[in-house]
Parts: sequence; structure tokens; C-alpha cells
Amino acid sequence: MDIATLPKVELHVHLDCSLSYRLVEQLRPGIREQEYRDLFIAPFPSQDLNEYIDTASHGIELMQDRTGLQAVTLDLFEQLARDQVIYAEIRFAPLEHLRQGMSPEAVVETVLEAMNAAQTQYGIRAGLILCTLRHYAAKQSMQTAQLVIKYHDQGVVAFDIASDEAHYPVDNHVQAFQIVHEAGIPCTAHAGEARGPESVWETLQDFQPQRLGHGVRSIEDPSLMRYLKEHRIFLEVCPTSNIQTQVFPTIADHPINALFRYGIPLCINTDGRTLSDTTLTKEYLLIRDAFDWTLEDFIQTNLDALDAAFLADHVREELKAQFIYLVSSL
Repeated sequence: MDIATLPKVELHVHLDCSLSYRLVEQLRPGIREQEYRDLFIAPFPSQDLNEYIDTASHGIELMQDRTGLQAVTLDLFEQLARDQVIYAEIRFAPLEHLRQGMSPEAVVETVLEAMNAAQTQYGIRAGLILCTLRHYAAKQSMQTAQLVIKYHDQGVVAFDIASDEAHYPVDNHVQAFQIVHEAGIPCTAHAGEARGPESVWETLQDFQPQRLGHGVRSIEDPSLMRYLKEHRIFLEVCPTSNIQTQVFPTIADHPINALFRYGIPLCINTDGRTLSDTTLTKEYLLIRDAFDWTLEDFIQTNLDALDAAFLADHVREELKAQFIYLVSSL
């Protein structure tokens, strides 16, 4: 089985965590590769999720103007193309990119323009997910939610909440999720990563997402496992990231295989391609070698990903047909 050539779907990748050395060298001339690795790749292991997240600050610094935002977006599509990705949902928090005077609207429009150009250039379809962050005030979450609503018909496909679930409650963000739901727009939410099942239950109750970013600590609660399976709550699983942030000590301890065999729909993702120094191909090989996954298992998770993707049904069916054709051609 040649994992490298397998067509793939990625639903959980952070734009500001995925800057290649080639790109950083362009935006920050003179940086050496070792300095790039020291600054842009998170420690392995990181002390915790916060140390991992803090590493993204170096990428965010380079994404404060149109040039940086466009270049980072195009660079990610080049990486996706090398990874044989046919559909991706890319996420970022637009309010993190206002330090040089860009408006939130200009930030979103710049990324969408670059995505449109890249989709044509690389033949990869993609959607944009806008994130609020756990430490944001209610006003910032509402502002992000309003951006989701404003640009939903222009390439923004969903609303997300990311960052430190362990130290910030949900209260500031409930209304933002409510207005997105009222607009008929889907949501995903980071949960069950830095905190256990109680965080997942809270997130499901208060935010009502169709998908969970990570969600892997649901394995600790059999009743939650049953709920996820019965309600087809989809998990965006990022194995290397979870090991790196010490959610689990080794890949052998990771619950992705148990979750998958139990019947909870999920797919494999990179989270931060640079922060975790990974690709989807690397993630697939890791899972194959740890759990003896077959080609059929990877085909199933990719088809499940397309089922869970925030897509119009006719586009979903086109992508499924493309995926099946490409697999049959291997």
C-alpha cells in the first residue's frame, strides 16, 4: 500500500501553524533552517498544549499584512498538493492578524482570495473555518461569528473555538455559537484534548457542534462514547499533536483505533503541519504501523471525512466520485 499516493481529505489544519521553511525564508530573509526549526516547530514533547500553541506566535507575526497572509495560504496549498489532498478545511483566528492595521474583514477577504487562486492552481477544493479562541471576550467571539455569517457564501464554511480549553470556561462564547446556528451555518469545536470527557459534554451541550476538534479523551467515558456514536458526532483526530502535547504518552496509547473500531466517525489530520513537523502521509504511516490499518480503513476514514465535511451535497458527491476514481487508479 503506497500511502503517499493515496488521495486524502484533511478537515483540521491551522493556517498559522503550517508555514514551510521555504516560505519563512521568503518572508524573513536570512533565517537559517535550524533557527526556523527552533522557532516554528513546537518542542517534542511540549510541556503542555499551551507551549505547543505558543509556538504558533512566530507564524502569526509573519501574517499581519496582505503579502504574508497570501503567501502563507498559497504555501499551505503547495503542501496539501504534495500530500495528495483533494479537499481541505483550513482554519485560523482572523482577530490575531490585526497588529499592522488590517481590518478583520480585510484579513478574511485576503485569505479567501488566496484560497480561490490556490484552488485553481492546484486543483484542490477547500473551505475556510474561522476560529474564536477560548480566552477571547464575548465581544471578540461575537465579532468572529459575525465574520462567519458575512462570508459564508464566499468560502467560509463554519465556526470553531480553539486554544486553551483547560483554563477558560464556555460562557463568553455561547451567544456567538447561537447566532451562527441561527444563521444555519455549521460549527466545530476543540474539546477533549487538554481536558477530559466533562469538557466534551459541556461543549456538546453549550455549543452543539456537528464535529469535535480532537475529542479523543472521550475514550475515558463509555456513556460519551455511546453518545458520539449514536449521534454521529465526527472527530477530527490529530495523532502526532496529541502525543506531542502529552495528551497520550505514545502512539500505542492513542485511542484513535479504539474510537474507530467502536464506530465513531473520524478522520486523521495534521493540526499544525509545521508545529508538529508532520504531513498526512506521516500521520497515516504512524497509524498503519501502530495499529495495522489497511488501505480499506484509510479509504473509510476519508469517505467519512467527506460525509462530515461542511460542503454542499452536490460538491460532496463530486468529491466522493473523484476520491473513488483516484483510489481505483492506484
